[in-house]
Amino acid sequence: MRTTNSLLVGALVGTAAGVPLAILEARQNASIVCAPIPSPFPTWQQYPVQKSLPDPFLPLKYMTSDNAGGSSSFASDVMTGKAKGRITTKEEWYKCRQPEILQMLQEYQFGYYPDHSQEKVEATRSGNTINIVVTAGGKTGRFRATVTLPSGASASKPAPVVINIGGMQNAPYLSAGIAVAQFDYTSVAPDSNSKTGAFWDLYKGKDIGTLTAWAWGFHRTLDGINMTAPEIDAKRVGVTGCSRLGKAALAAGLFDERITVTMPMSSGVQGLGPYRYHGLSGQDETLENSKSGAGWWSNSKLGTFVNHHESLPFDAHTIAAAIAPRALVADQGTGDQFVDSKGTSIVMYPAAKAVYDWLGVGDKLALSVRSGGHCDMSGFTSILPFVQKIFFGTATTKDYTSTGSYGAPMASAFPWSTAAPPKA
Repeated sequence: MRTTNSLLVGALVGTAAGVPLAILEARQNASIVCAPIPSPFPTWQQYPVQKSLPDPFLPLKYMTSDNAGGSSSFASDVMTGKAKGRITTKEEWYKCRQPEILQMLQEYQFGYYPDHSQEKVEATRSGNTINIVVTAGGKTGRFRATVTLPSGASASKPAPVVINIGGMQNAPYLSAGIAVAQFDYTSVAPDSNSKTGAFWDLYKGKDIGTLTAWAWGFHRTLDGINMTAPEIDAKRVGVTGCSRLGKAALAAGLFDERITVTMPMSSGVQGLGPYRYHGLSGQDETLENSKSGAGWWSNSKLGTFVNHHESLPFDAHTIAAAIAPRALVADQGTGDQFVDSKGTSIVMYPAAKAVYDWLGVGDKLALSVRSGGHCDMSGFTSILPFVQKIFFGTATTKDYTSTGSYGAPMASAFPWSTAAPPKA
């Protein structure tokens, strides 16, 4: 049996000083023995076809078909939360299942995040510009970020910050006392298969998706901010972007515990749009057409699931759940034809919330369903009250559990939730 402390350290680039004591204790609890992670990881043929969302409480060891033992109900049991081997406590989630999910997602989708302990980060600041230099393995990558401070921010009164790529609504956030930072994602890794830019200057030849490269850019920007901007509070950090850049912001929040609130906007497939139930609204973004159109977003392993996405042992709700207990808000426009906003709202969100609720942090997961189209800047105003609640503890009357005009959650998509482990 393998414990998972080493897995978590390998999967997370940064750990916030404010991680709750109960979680740290769970990770260090030697009495908790985790199910071994299959090695090598199973192929799509070894997983049962799951038309509904996979059970997030079931370790991979118990999800593969070699556990069927001739049972005709094995696949049904896996989907409905009746399979053997499910985790039963929050401590098991934080020590065993969450680290396993992080490793699984790197194996099957994102590619393995570079070992940050082998990197040297240097940063200098001139006015609002931060120059960031990262050295690893005798190679060097360089890029720039900018920081805009709200009125009154100082070393004695540091402001929270939202780091974005692709642009955002700055003014409402600055007025709310939140700094805004941005880096040019194309200088980190272009949205192509060219393998150029700061990230690939260091890691060319690695089977890593561009979304992970952009996530690395978020993290190194945060390093630069922490080194050069004492006017910013390193314990209150948000990350955001829209569409493919929202997918990258989600990856950034997933792999760095220093991120306080993750804010993916209209992120779709490979973000918070489900692989299953992909055609509920919009023009039907799927694993198949996204991998065909922009295969560089993910690693090569994800391509082996093309035309077999119902054999994936995870879905968008799994990614969301792995961020808990930190905050996550999904913004979706009802007029967005490019991503499955309805699927994110009535399938992904309630399935992920079942895990957040079970962990006792249901108020840290939010959904913002608004009118408007793809990457409509009004989305940033829509989620701002939730961000203020997370950063400042400000009360809000806005209902961030509402699925809006999309109607009730599709409970048939996550049948395992009725068999969720009892809450502690």
